Amino acid sequence: MKNHNNKTMKMKTLLLALLLPMCAMAQENQPLQPKAESIQNPMLWADVPDPDVIRVGDTFYLVSTTMHLMPGAPVMASKDLKNWETVGYIFDKLTDSPKYDLQEGTVYGRGQWATSLKYHDGKFWALLAPNEQGPMGDTYIFTAPKAEGPWTIHSRLRHFHDATLFFDDDGTPYVFFGTGEMCQLTRDLKGVVEGSLRHYFQREADERGLLEGTRVIKHRGTYYAQLISHVYAPGRHRREVCYRTKDLNGTWEKNVILESDFGGFSYLAQGTIVDTEDGDWYGIMFQDRGGVGRVLTLSPVRWIDGWPMLGDENGKVPDTMRPYKSGQPKKEIVCNDDFSSTKLGLHWQWNHNPIDNAWSLTDRPGFLRLKTNRVVPNLYLAPNTLTQRMFGPTCSAAVCIDYSKMKDGDCAGFCAFNGDTGALTIKKKGKKVILEMSEQKVSLTDREKAVTNVDEKLVETVELSNPKTVWLRIDGDFQPGHNDAANFYYSLDGQEWTQIGTNNYRCIFDYRRFFMGSKYAIFNYATKKSGGYIDVDEFRLL
Repeated sequence: MKNHNNKTMKMKTLLLALLLPMCAMAQENQPLQPKAESIQNPMLWADVPDPDVIRVGDTFYLVSTTMHLMPGAPVMASKDLKNWETVGYIFDKLTDSPKYDLQEGTVYGRGQWATSLKYHDGKFWALLAPNEQGPMGDTYIFTAPKAEGPWTIHSRLRHFHDATLFFDDDGTPYVFFGTGEMCQLTRDLKGVVEGSLRHYFQREADERGLLEGTRVIKHRGTYYAQLISHVYAPGRHRREVCYRTKDLNGTWEKNVILESDFGGFSYLAQGTIVDTEDGDWYGIMFQDRGGVGRVLTLSPVRWIDGWPMLGDENGKVPDTMRPYKSGQPKKEIVCNDDFSSTKLGLHWQWNHNPIDNAWSLTDRPGFLRLKTNRVVPNLYLAPNTLTQRMFGPTCSAAVCIDYSKMKDGDCAGFCAFNGDTGALTIKKKGKKVILEMSEQKVSLTDREKAVTNVDEKLVETVELSNPKTVWLRIDGDFQPGHNDAANFYYSLDGQEWTQIGTNNYRCIFDYRRFFMGSKYAIFNYATKKSGGYIDVDEFRLL
């Protein structure tokens, strides 16, 4: 292993040579305008579904769904709607069930969904309801003095599906949820006003799916409820609809405010609109894009006859947009990390609740240590798997792992993590260390999300020897028509790479299991005896 005193200098040299930014979320390059002078769509080409966006002063804040990943309910901030960074999380862990700890089942595809973010009376408020049955699905209301936190639980209420919190001009709080349902909350936000539950609209005959993802604003005395509509009639597509009224107890009118395909993919919807300090309006909607997940798009909003119509003059999501504000520093949500800090960066999330005494940034300064702490049969039940988003149009990331302290039966490595996973696994087998590239596919029960089987196809193996470190690299290609391909490599020096395993492994998005885009994931688990560990030197975007 290289001397840690030379580590920083060597890494800086490599980064400068490769012209790497400190945080690199690649965006699609368009020839129409220089990249630095335009906002490229997708605005965030990574898994950032179910957005809610508000503006407080000169800063936009965005929340998204991350389900079983912890900490959860990420809060992202931007000054210009182009450069986003993660500034906090609404909670560190959820503790309603041992399933959040990968015990007695899992919460893959469950957990935190569709958080609503508001700012009222000098405080930030967030409402979310885990996609669960029974008490695990009870709604949380959190509050914080600033978006970065600390957030505290204010109350627990009955389950509200895909809900939004809304404060009227006089401070009266409401929840809009499900398919056209609403209710009034008590002033202290700790209960539902008796008799206030009602439907404010009925869906049309061909809207046989749910109308979900409600977001509500009030503009110039009119209330606007925005929802995604799933329609199955000929010539109609997934779309964003809007209901409006001047009286919450009155009749609501309906209009389609966005029905647009984009970028070689199908139609998009679900999100919200937000204004700027200058009075302009923008729409933020997500689009399903296969293995990379659900990406965010940015559109102008034109107010026509009192309706917030999204898209360009043809009602389409544009490829590029002029910047809202120029001169802002580049910020991203996927970041390099040399693990020199004593705190884990906000760009990381654990798969389920972490076991805090089984990882460290201080046991060996400058390295992330992942310790095995219980024996598990497979990757999908491994605690303390650490993730970041894969992203488009292409991405490449590598980790450097010191595996010298692994025990017999330990499995550690780097993978494109999802219900279908392409994995690079270092396995300790007696005195030998083997690197395997495998394809893994998990089966889960519908209700408990319990792991019933992991189908593992071994594609290629290589025996490793001194030195006791190896670089593992995964490249992703999420360009239209490229089949969401991932390719896998290893290196003994971080410079010369050898491809291993499946060529163009396909990353899969499956709403029945994980319901998320593919993640870069670092893992270490024991299959025979706990107590071993790996040291991760750095995570590098190439």
